[in-house]
Amino acid sequence: MAKLEGKRVAILATDGFEQVELTQPMKAVKDEGAQVHIVSLEDGQIQGFNHADKADTFSVDKTVDSVSASDYDGLILPGGVHNPDSLRTNDKAVQFVRDFFAQHKPVAAICHGPWVLVEADVVRDRKLTSFPSIKTDIKNAGGNWVDEEVVVDQGLVTSRDPDDLDAFCKKVVEEIREGKHDRQTV
Repeated sequence: MAKLEGKRVAILATDGFEQVELTQPMKAVKDEGAQVHIVSLEDGQIQGFNHADKADTFSVDKTVDSVSASDYDGLILPGGVHNPDSLRTNDKAVQFVRDFFAQHKPVAAICHGPWVLVEADVVRDRKLTSFPSIKTDIKNAGGNWVDEEVVVDQGLVTSRDPDDLDAFCKKVVEEIREGKHDRQTV
């Protein structure tokens, strides 16, 4: 049986996500049997990027208005600069993220994805990594930023950039397979 058979995973993204940071984790969890939904701010298509260049568009499966963390076993937050910057200004998206932590469910964020974690106020006293340009934001929010390929802290998986995707995806599958984790609630 696949490691994630029967599990449901949300990928929260909007226009401006780094495409490979959505597609590679999505493939990793799907290959292990998980059902995956791309959750976004609005119905329709969202625009991926390969760094600064437009890439493919992806269909939104659910809007953040129509889902709750209780619908899923794990959450993935891809990076890119514009994607998390837009998500962190949307109260429903931020609450969706916060609810995964309140329910002790695995959350994975890569690159600039942890910006949304900062806005959700869930990084305090946690060890994590990110793209280096947001390390000050993480530290100012009380997080312990480290420069490592992949960091796991009580079900929170973080990585720095696309070069870390293999290690990131491996840990995402592992943490979602393990399920709920002991951690402080928000």
